[in-house]
Amino acid sequence: MGWLGLDDTDTLTDGCTTYTLHRLLNALPEGITASNPSLVRLWPFAEQRTRGNAAVAVELSTEDEPRLMEFLEAYWNDYLAPLRGLVSQSDQQRAQAPTDPGMVWFSERPSSSDYYSRAVRERVTIDEAPTPTLKWGGKGCIGAIAAVVWPKHLTTWEAIAWRKEERWSGVERNVCTMAIEHVSGLEKTFMTRDPTSQRSLISPRGTCPVLFGVRGTSQEAAEMAAALLLEAKATEPIISMRVFQTNQASDDHLDSILSSTVKGIEVLRRGTTKIETEAGDWMAFAESGDVKLMAQSLQPGDQIDVYGLEASPGVVHIEKMRISYAAPLKVRPTCTACNRTMKAMGTNQGVRCPECKAKQSKPWSEIEREVALNVWVQPPIDARRHLARPLEWDLHHSC
Repeated sequence: MGWLGLDDTDTLTDGCTTYTLHRLLNALPEGITASNPSLVRLWPFAEQRTRGNAAVAVELSTEDEPRLMEFLEAYWNDYLAPLRGLVSQSDQQRAQAPTDPGMVWFSERPSSSDYYSRAVRERVTIDEAPTPTLKWGGKGCIGAIAAVVWPKHLTTWEAIAWRKEERWSGVERNVCTMAIEHVSGLEKTFMTRDPTSQRSLISPRGTCPVLFGVRGTSQEAAEMAAALLLEAKATEPIISMRVFQTNQASDDHLDSILSSTVKGIEVLRRGTTKIETEAGDWMAFAESGDVKLMAQSLQPGDQIDVYGLEASPGVVHIEKMRISYAAPLKVRPTCTACNRTMKAMGTNQGVRCPECKAKQSKPWSEIEREVALNVWVQPPIDARRHLARPLEWDLHHSC
């Protein structure tokens, strides 16, 4: 028994690492069995990340490991090595690097999962990784190793269906909308459809082989959901389907909670809000919904807690946020006799009523703000990362 990892075989618009693994598994010689295929999302800010920033791994069992190694060597040379250096024609603003596929084999699984924990939260290098029994290729080995050593503490499943090859050049996908609606209502499926816009969230938009990927909190749920979609007459034919165990919705990419005091906010283009804190700049993006709205409501002196990723030194992209303390509003006091707002008389000279001229030494009054404290908010479903765990799944976020 051993473990195979694979990464970096797709571009921003073409190819698919899950399908690449699927084809490899279908080509395995007799006597070699595959089990527990994994789809592992990694650090979202990696410079040379793939389209979905995911690597794959699988467990292979054989009584003849040398024969398996001969097969992997030949398969690499014939089908995977030629994928190196590909760049897609894409109008996406995201920078892309040429593909640099990597494949690794571990005869014994490394016991430490520290490398995975780092690979999902920060930049790592191949020199820091556990040493595989054999490896092929380049930078893709980084993700491939991380996928193999993923400890599977929190897991979900995704059933991925691949469309017919003649359909790959187009972006249109036919998946029955009524079946999607039905599947989205199943108890153990998640991130199937946007409940506000009713837009499907299971199909990619580019020219890749994937028809859909439907997610479930159990393997059985993902399999059943995929079967319901594929049985529908309005769903187009597929090549095949396979269920992957994943780290999606695990929050594995998030470290400990970050807490700080607000110094000020700046609302940028489209409502994106920069929160200046004593710990650095924390960003709530336009697409983040309630997170953005909470950020825009902040006042200097507020104390906030967030979960997020450090995109660059001192800059955190917020994924979940709550207000733990709301600083009171400071307003000019009201004259008790005239009910008029008092005016400042000058520096350190107090305030005076413009009507009756009554004076008061204290220049400000404090008013408690109506703010829901210790209530976590998250982006809408269509703006969350693959790795983001819904707040409603865990009570600890509301503590």
